[in-house]
Amino acid sequence: MSKRLFKNGQIASEDSPKLIESDVLVDDGKITQIARGISADGAEEIDCSGCVLMPSMFDGHVHAREPGEDHKETIESCSEAAINGGVTGLILMPNTLPAIDNGNLIQSVLDIAAEKSRIPILQAGCITKNRAGEELAGIAGMAAKGAPVLTDDGNPVDSPVVLRRAIEYAMDFDLPLASHCETKSLSGKGAMNEGAVSYRLGLPGMPAMSEEICLERDIRIAQYTGGHIHIQHVSTAIGMNAIRRAKEDGIRVTCEVAPHHLIFNQEDIGNYDANFKMNPPLRTEEDNEALLQGLIEGVFDVIATDHAPHTHFEKANDFGSAPFGITGLETAVVSLYHHYIRNGRFGWDLLVKRYSAEPRRLAKADPIAINEGFDADFIVFETNATTEFSLEFMRSKSGNTPFIDKTLNGQIRKVVRHDALLLDR
Repeated sequence: MSKRLFKNGQIASEDSPKLIESDVLVDDGKITQIARGISADGAEEIDCSGCVLMPSMFDGHVHAREPGEDHKETIESCSEAAINGGVTGLILMPNTLPAIDNGNLIQSVLDIAAEKSRIPILQAGCITKNRAGEELAGIAGMAAKGAPVLTDDGNPVDSPVVLRRAIEYAMDFDLPLASHCETKSLSGKGAMNEGAVSYRLGLPGMPAMSEEICLERDIRIAQYTGGHIHIQHVSTAIGMNAIRRAKEDGIRVTCEVAPHHLIFNQEDIGNYDANFKMNPPLRTEEDNEALLQGLIEGVFDVIATDHAPHTHFEKANDFGSAPFGITGLETAVVSLYHHYIRNGRFGWDLLVKRYSAEPRRLAKADPIAINEGFDADFIVFETNATTEFSLEFMRSKSGNTPFIDKTLNGQIRKVVRHDALLLDR
């Protein structure tokens, strides 16, 4: 039993750009009162002056690396990294070793999560066996174990016939397919976006059309079958506009954007820092601005980080040899505040809608809110503080992020879930 009174904060919601000044009383894990000037005998008072209280985030695209690559990340360390970033719900990708392509493997991950994680975790299943793109995975068994989505993330499904059959079969279980859009023959051994910068740096390029051609193909298959396709980590304006048109045509397509594809671009790779190497790669400054406008306009359904831990040893290789991927769980909220919210490019309501409410809806879960009668599940974010993303600060086992050793405006002070303070600064 616990009672906490959060005083003098401002509450953010998905429904309004305005912040509401109020106190929030949490009693035994429930929000029991929201009003100004609350007093509560026996409650622990927490001063939230200068802070925004918002629903905790939900990340639908996360790599925990367990099983198989526990030296990079474990389910436990991934969940602690999530908490450190204000995230209290995850969908884990299935590109582990072995790949999560049947119901028994789904259950094994859920069992580990139940023991090791302080937040709820869902496990996605593969589209094809071992993500090889040839034979359908055990879709019925994975659906029975609660897989919220099917994806061969990290690989596209090269065969349109296999993708069509997978969408049609998944429709029986009301499961979306999440697509990593890449035409491998065009990407080749590319390491960054193909263009003037890759030529200048002497690095092999990955043309934007590699992503865009596959994206348009997958949308067309979804249109023909009537199934639901979710396009992962969109990085180009042309790809985003294809999705916009598909939505206008009534095709069942949803999509996500990663913070790094909003904030960074190919010009940031000038010193060959492999922490800027990801797939899809960082594109152009024009793509940054177009994706941001797409997020503001609602083309993007959700924000998702594609949290992808790698060891320092791996990322210390030359840019061409280093693996793709960066971590994102711990930096997303602060970096989006630093780059966009504090200067008025978009509001807290967009962050809550696209990184908390809509990801939960996409996973067929009820969104959370700071409302009376709801379970407590929220973040206390101090706008005037700063965060230094040092290795000591990070809870992930890996620190492969462009923000490492950088200081940004804003700080997550507390993460409240039911009757616990999961994070308390």
